[in-house]
Amino acid sequence: MVTRSPAADVERSARAFHALSDATRLRLLDLLRGGERCVCELTEALQAQQSRLSFHLGVLKDAGLVLDRREGRWVHYRLNQEQVERLAAALTDCCAPGKAWLKGCC
Repeated sequence: MVTRSPAADVERSARAFHALSDATRLRLLDLLRGGERCVCELTEALQAQQSRLSFHLGVLKDAGLVLDRREGRWVHYRLNQEQVERLAAALTDCCAPGKAWLKGCC
């Protein structure tokens, strides 16, 4: 089992929260709540160019929020539920009164 340092956890959370700071990426996550979707479905649903969505999906993937799989020429995306739950727990810990999220903080 790999043990992560608190600094690595904070960095990973920061990347994920940054990924959530864009309206298009939030819309993509909302669409993926319903299950796996082909990039062609996402393009149609958001009325956006595939290159623009590929950029945003790449940010979400780098942040660990979505997973992908290739089927022929199409790529299918789904939420990484484990990462979503970990991020929700990190936010809860970060904002809990009287709890120091970072060692040595406050």
